[in-house]
Amino acid sequence: MTTSYDESNSYIVSLNISEKKGTIKTPRTEIELNEMGIVGDAHAGMWHRQVSMLAQEDVDNFSLLDANERKFLPGEFAENLTTRGIDYKKVAILDRFKIGVVELEVTQIGKKCHGDGCAIYVEVGKCVMPKAGIFTRVITNGKIKEGDKIEYILRPLKIKIITLSDRASAGEYEDQSGPAIKNLVSEHFENSRWHPEFLYSLIPDNEKILEDELQKSLDENIDILFTTGGTGIGPRDITPDVVEKFSDKQIPGIMDFIRIKYGEDIPSALISRSIAAVKNEMLIYSLPGSVKAVKEYTSEIIKSLEHTILMVHGLGH
Repeated sequence: MTTSYDESNSYIVSLNISEKKGTIKTPRTEIELNEMGIVGDAHAGMWHRQVSMLAQEDVDNFSLLDANERKFLPGEFAENLTTRGIDYKKVAILDRFKIGVVELEVTQIGKKCHGDGCAIYVEVGKCVMPKAGIFTRVITNGKIKEGDKIEYILRPLKIKIITLSDRASAGEYEDQSGPAIKNLVSEHFENSRWHPEFLYSLIPDNEKILEDELQKSLDENIDILFTTGGTGIGPRDITPDVVEKFSDKQIPGIMDFIRIKYGEDIPSALISRSIAAVKNEMLIYSLPGSVKAVKEYTSEIIKSLEHTILMVHGLGH
């Protein structure tokens, strides 16, 4: 009978440490975590995979599938924290876990199997950790002990769309470009682990208003900001200039590629001054105003979007 998760009661079953990578970890009643990870563990360091986590339910279910009817103990899959009550198949990167004062941020889902470099794989020819385990990094230091309760904190991926149009903002016609971006991005994330949350703003082609919206987006902790409109060379086209001044870094490759790709058939596409940039940890993509261009640009941007999110959070790997 398959073991199920009881999300109303999430706690630590076992705390496990090893002094050498690729070996079975042994239990501890209490561990200390700092900015490097778990004190005394082989995986501690300034990287994204400091603390590994695995559900006891997945270990139990794996044991049921083993032909030798072997019962696997906590730590044998090289996980640091063996837990009950949390279904890691629902967890997304950047979600967090709070254990007392300690806070952990999810940085990776699963991993590549080590094969002959893994003690369990050598013994039984398979391992549950690559598919069911997750990795985290320490956000808040402290000590945790066996039996401690775990709070799972879902982190929404906040996506904002700003449409710049004098006429649409005045009510002369309905904005279609902003909704087109939302539809494409929503569809992209529909079957993913991410938790997208959308915000929307419609403003005139006004430099000061756009500056205020960009700062507001930063204050709202927006992860991905799309603007549409104002990327041409007309007297009211101010979007790229404002975004460039506001941002920390530019990402020229994606927009250059899109201009060249569509410019082969439509030379006027090369006139677009679309821009991609970063401000702190917020990604900014400024697209043209037409619905057709928005669909073309967004379709290309989403191909690298998740990797770009990881990179901006220091998780590019």
